[in-house]
Amino acid sequence: MINKILKKFGRHLPVDLEAKREAGEDRSKHKHSTYSDDKHLKETAAWLCRAQDSSPDGGVSRAYKAARYLGYGPLGWQPSYPETTGYIIPTMFAIADFLKDASFAQRAIRMADWEIDIQLPSGAVMGSVVTATPSPAVFNTGQVIFGWLAAYQRTGDEKYLQAAKRAGNYLVQIQDAEGSWKKGDSLFAMSHATTYNTRVSWSLVELGLTIKNNEYISAARKNIELALKKQNPEGWFADNCLNDPERPLLHTIAYATRGVLECGYLLEEQNYVDSALRTLKGLLPCQRSDDGGLPGRLTADWSTAVEWDCVTGDAQTAVNWLRAYAITGNKSFYNAARKAIDFVKRTQNLDHKNPGIKGGVKGSFPFDGLYGQYEILNWAAKFFCDALLMISNDTLYSRGIRG
Repeated sequence: MINKILKKFGRHLPVDLEAKREAGEDRSKHKHSTYSDDKHLKETAAWLCRAQDSSPDGGVSRAYKAARYLGYGPLGWQPSYPETTGYIIPTMFAIADFLKDASFAQRAIRMADWEIDIQLPSGAVMGSVVTATPSPAVFNTGQVIFGWLAAYQRTGDEKYLQAAKRAGNYLVQIQDAEGSWKKGDSLFAMSHATTYNTRVSWSLVELGLTIKNNEYISAARKNIELALKKQNPEGWFADNCLNDPERPLLHTIAYATRGVLECGYLLEEQNYVDSALRTLKGLLPCQRSDDGGLPGRLTADWSTAVEWDCVTGDAQTAVNWLRAYAITGNKSFYNAARKAIDFVKRTQNLDHKNPGIKGGVKGSFPFDGLYGQYEILNWAAKFFCDALLMISNDTLYSRGIRG
């Protein structure tokens, strides 16, 4: 019996032990060495390149999965992920400019071309990874619009703008009268808990302003107005999580906040901006004074709901605080962002021999936390690059990465 078990599972033991050892190191007072912001940016960008190179199609691998467990997908590099590849595109262009390395821009173009190749006939972008049975997903569609707009602005090639318009038309056509998107919601989302679709609205505003089309902007306004109704006086958004809206992930809190903030900034709607700032002020006391991290889930009164960090959310919140600093000049936002960035740096392992772990950003800290458990996520790497770019050059990137 033991021999059968070893034969079936033994091949997984080394990688499982490696992942669990990493989780153990996470718990031992942040053993990982930290370096300059520039080195962390370069290593994280290199991880994104490896994630793209692991896929045969030009997209970016969803994640590197370091241990076998009842979670998403197989061990190792997973298939390309259309949603997050979309908003990685503007990040890669920004890295190309910052590092003066055109190869990152070339990679972004390959990503944008691949997104056109797999765009659904309706104009939507599919949910899940590229190997799944295609089904439309509203949120994913909005995120890829960012990528196509970035590619259009970089190259002037109309094919990217046309793809973005097809996606925007799809979103406008299926929007509910109240401003939500229940018809085309991802099969992997809770249809009643997608306040984070404000980030879709942001993409529509960017598209509408680019081509001077108020139809897209009107759809965005409807959705933002709906989201504001779901915000409590402390700044917390209801109905705003992938799987537990009573205790939303910091990740989706950050999504919703950024969407509201950027729509307010672009449309000069101060009440939208004020709404987002209320959320970002509410998060300030949630930051731990000893290490700069934030709880992975938070309840309606900003109470800590879990003992682990959603590292993606830490990086996103740093980005959001830097945007708040750029808008208000309030140094408390900058200081909080600096602490959050330093925390994420300490969660990274830049010295690991495994190229799937080295320079990547974990789903959770510790590594066995319950968001992206034992996974190195491409969207976590994207947002950490954004935060590092913004804090390294707050003049060039005061608007943040547009996507």
